[in-house]
Amino acid sequence: MSDLAVTDNSALSLPARKVEGTIERVITAIPAPRTRPVAHPDTEAVAIAQRAAKRAAVLSGSLALPPGPFGLMTVLPDLYLIWQTQRQMIADIFELYGRTPELTRTHMLYCLFRHAASHVLRDVAVRAGERLIVRQATAGALASLLNSVGISVTQRIIGSAAGRWVPVVGAVAVGGYAYWDTMQVAKTARTLLAKLDAITPG
Repeated sequence: MSDLAVTDNSALSLPARKVEGTIERVITAIPAPRTRPVAHPDTEAVAIAQRAAKRAAVLSGSLALPPGPFGLMTVLPDLYLIWQTQRQMIADIFELYGRTPELTRTHMLYCLFRHAASHVLRDVAVRAGERLIVRQATAGALASLLNSVGISVTQRIIGSAAGRWVPVVGAVAVGGYAYWDTMQVAKTARTLLAKLDAITPG
């Protein structure tokens, strides 16, 4: 088992570093929101999430259409575009609730990957009574988190890469996953914001 683990880590190291670098680029630049605070943000947040999920599905499904190795070459550009879409969605949702000043790189990382790398990010968010607090990571801690998330995401990519060898059917599956993934990111952001909003005087 230990020999297998060593082999897997060695095989993962190069692509994981590329994935880690892509994630770092995504969370470093927090985009300006395209929304404004509203009186009833929940309904608008759902609509924004659905629009972003549809966009992610179209992007991912289209890039997965080329079969075989050509399809595999689109994996990282695909992820980058999806994460950009999700990043904008998070910024827009935070602004609906009037929470943009609180949106940090650690918040962004947590919202983007809480559902996909929960074992890595489980200690980032802690409860203080009813409040959910995302701990702001130091530069060193953030680098460690990025490395761990990069490895986790790379393992997921390798596990699902076979679908890209099947034209059309694989593209539909990849697009469907992108839709689901984006909705999970939105759910995490809204859950976090609900916990913040619940204890904040109106």
